[in-house]
Parts: sequence; structure tokens; C-alpha cells
Amino acid sequence: MTTSPRVNPTDSAVRIVSLYPDLLGTYGDGGNAVVLSRRLEWRGIAVEHITIDAGAPIPDSADLYLVGGGEDGPQVQATRELELSQGLHRAVDKGAVVLAICAGMQILGHRFPDATGTSREGLGLLDCETVRVDRPRAVGELLTSNAHLTTPHGRIDLGPLTGFENHAGRTIPGPNSTSLASVEVGEGNGDGSEGVVTGTVVGTYLHGPALARNPRLADALLEWVVGPNAMSPLDDSDIDALRTERFHAARDHELAPRRSWRDILRRS
Repeated sequence: MTTSPRVNPTDSAVRIVSLYPDLLGTYGDGGNAVVLSRRLEWRGIAVEHITIDAGAPIPDSADLYLVGGGEDGPQVQATRELELSQGLHRAVDKGAVVLAICAGMQILGHRFPDATGTSREGLGLLDCETVRVDRPRAVGELLTSNAHLTTPHGRIDLGPLTGFENHAGRTIPGPNSTSLASVEVGEGNGDGSEGVVTGTVVGTYLHGPALARNPRLADALLEWVVGPNAMSPLDDSDIDALRTERFHAARDHELAPRRSWRDILRRS
């Protein structure tokens, strides 16, 4: 496929927007913008990182948008602000790439539960809905099988995805979406899959931050914007060694949270 990149890195900077870190920025999700920026700079590609707090206008001409995780109250407020602005909707209509983490993924779907369990309308940018289920909260390491992401430039293999999850909902992908991978350790979406992808919008339950722990995912998002020819190889040997440690730790359940007998019985 020969789709042109959204940005010619020799002509202009890649514009990355972090949306509402004052509301949605738990578990170091703000680090995803740092990872993307550095991996562009290391390749000699100019980058502009813009932070938009709640209440501020959302530019609709950026290339890549980041939405982080957050608690129930801020999650509802962020949904209200994004719906009112419509800036993110316009950006997606223009082909912008979006990475949404945990609560961010939930609010970009069709529906999600608030703190009382009441179902609220989401933004409809991801074909999924999140429901509250009677089970222990999913907390701990999340590890997937080999993941992949399909962009206009082709299929990109990501290897296993690793991260930390902390959520109470189950996310149900719709017929117009795909998942990133199958779950090996942890909960993910709750149906054996992890992540939801609809068009140029990618959602995942991975914290960590996700892109620090999964540099191939970071590069896949960047390749979506600048094209494969601009993505010269980087030396990720140190990161790969740390990833291997996380794989073993997750599989050996070294980082599993201690659960009460009540939780164990409910899970069984």
C-alpha cells in the first residue's frame, strides 16, 4: 500500500498533543509523550509537544493525540469537555492518530460506567463499550501474546506487549474494531483480548507508561504519521533486556497483587 504519510519530516514538525493531563494522567501515562518525542528527535525529526488542560481549546490539526488514564470523576468531566469541544473528533476525521490509555480508552468508546455503575455515553471514536462486572478489580502485570497493528503502510508486528493494569470494567470490542493481541497474563479487555483499534484510534489498558515498555508500539504510531522511510532503526537493546525481565516476572506472577480469600473465591 502506498498511502502518503501525514507529515513530511523534512518540511514540518510532528505535532503531538497530550489531552487533559490535569484530569487523565495517572500511572505515568504522561511519559508516552516523552517517549514519542525522543524517538522522533533521535531520528532527526522535528517534534512539537502541546499540552492541553481541561477547558482549553483543542487544536484539530495535530498529528498524534494522547489520552491518559484517570479516576471516575475526572473521567466523566473529561468526556463532557471533549464532547463539547469536538476538537478531537475533527482531528480524527482528518486522519490524526490517537492513543488512549485505560479510562481514556473507555471514554472514547460508545458507553462506559461512572463511579456509581451508571452507564454513560462516550465519544464514539472507538467501536467498543465498557461495562461494570461483578469480579475483583483487575490490578497487576498485563502481558499479551505477539501483538500487531495494521496501518495504511501495512501490518507492523509489535511482539508481546507488557504493562500494568488497574481497572474495574470489561471492554467489549464491536464489529468494526480489532484488538491488539490476546492476553497471556492479566485481564485486558476481560474477554481474552487486549486493546481496541478503530481506524486511527488505538486504545489499551497498558500503563507503565505503555510506550516506554513497548517501543515497537511507539514506533508503529510514529510510522503511521511520518511513513516507514523516516523510521531509521534505533538501538533498543537495553529496553529489550528490561522487557525480557518483565515477561518472566509476569509469567512467574512475581508482581501479582495479594488478594483476599473473598476475591479469590469470587474469581473462581
